[in-house]
Amino acid sequence: NITFIQILHENIFSNGNTWKQQRRFALSTLKYFGFGKKSLEPVILEEFTYVAKEISAYKGKPFNPHLIVNNTVANIICLLVFGHRFEYSDEQFKKLMKLFEQGTQRLPGPHQKFKRVIEELKDFIRTEVKDHKQKWDPSDLRDYIDYYLNEIQTTKGQDDSTFDEECLFMSVLDLFGAGSETTSTTLRWAFLYMVKYPEIQERVQAEIDSVIGQSRPPSVDDRADLPYTDAVIHEVQRMGNIVPLSLPHVTNRDVHLRGYTIPKGVTIIPNLTSVLFDKREWKTPFTFNPGHFLNEEGKFVKPAAFIPFSAGKRLCLGENLARMELFLFFTSFMQRFTFSMPPGVKPVLDYRFGVTLSPVHYEICAKPRHE
Repeated sequence: NITFIQILHENIFSNGNTWKQQRRFALSTLKYFGFGKKSLEPVILEEFTYVAKEISAYKGKPFNPHLIVNNTVANIICLLVFGHRFEYSDEQFKKLMKLFEQGTQRLPGPHQKFKRVIEELKDFIRTEVKDHKQKWDPSDLRDYIDYYLNEIQTTKGQDDSTFDEECLFMSVLDLFGAGSETTSTTLRWAFLYMVKYPEIQERVQAEIDSVIGQSRPPSVDDRADLPYTDAVIHEVQRMGNIVPLSLPHVTNRDVHLRGYTIPKGVTIIPNLTSVLFDKREWKTPFTFNPGHFLNEEGKFVKPAAFIPFSAGKRLCLGENLARMELFLFFTSFMQRFTFSMPPGVKPVLDYRFGVTLSPVHYEICAKPRHE
């Protein structure tokens, strides 16, 4: 859909100098804020306390985890980008999440409706930027927006600068897409697979109990000691097939491949699904099998064919944060709750297309493991 690519061309679908400048800035700024590093661990674990309270309020009764999980993951990006988190009941936050929900469901769909959602999201971000401008202090940069505003001032007058407020709006949208939507979708698939295979859920919980116990929350330092749990997370990513198609690339020269000639300047869209379900790479490609990521000694291994975040220079910007969030949130959920389907209901692994390949809405029950 060329129109869709045109709508998002400013950043995630940009190329050349624009892409280089914007990606370099985003990577360096987010690295400064601990993007994907241990310094973000307390932030993620604190957010879990809020979602755990929200889930506990259902007292084991059925609930739809879709919005709850989305709120949880999005708040991490809100903190990095806006400098603050939102209460789940905040009306502005509800509006933001509703817009993201509409945006991710518009693909495929009428591009005019998608464009309208993008403009409304920009309006929301514009309000945050206006507030940041009023409180902006170049000697005390608080978050991503502050740093971007500073970059606009620093590069003003440079002919090749691509930093302006329009690119700021799109950059923020990119961060929510790269660091929020994919992670929340993966967690919702994880819940489904755990209720589909309760014996796997029990084994994960047993490993967590043995290594971490109940006296403290999980830490990224525990990953090496939780090979089975780590394998389950990776298998959820593989089977969930969250982003079937990678970002568009363009051939920079004529390419000859298996008897075909692909001319220079042709748009190429990598098919990640073909790799994640390749019969030559996976023992049981169409079966949920954590053993794909374990060697004979039971230690975690990551096959080269595991590329849910794509590969190359356009590797997902949010990979490091996503890996940390998935590990900390998933282990925290497994440590705290046992998930099951409502009585008489069987799990259905149906999906819907959008920005990600996400499970259709469902309800589950969460029983606290230790009252």
